[in-house]
Amino acid sequence: MKEVRVVLSPEAEEVYKHLNQEAESSKQERMLLKAVNQKIDLIKTNIHYGDPISKNLIPEEYKIKYGTTNLFRVELPNFWRMLYTLTNNEEVRIIVF
Repeated sequence: MKEVRVVLSPEAEEVYKHLNQEAESSKQERMLLKAVNQKIDLIKTNIHYGDPISKNLIPEEYKIKYGTTNLFRVELPNFWRMLYTLTNNEEVRIIVF
């Protein structure tokens, strides 16, 4: 089995950096960052971990910008969610939080 590689989109990377910066001083950001890291580990072990989103509900923006043909949703604390897509080469691309 290939190693799964997780890549953050520029938008997701920006949010992830913000969470890392604020985690020391904010309990909410620390909790969210911990949840994101745990979910990424779960996705690495099971790439179909999230809830699949119907193909007709995938935003056109994601289809154009990322070439998305599949989309999965993972629930995070405080009504946040993480969306990710799978590529052909066993790569998980996290699009947004």
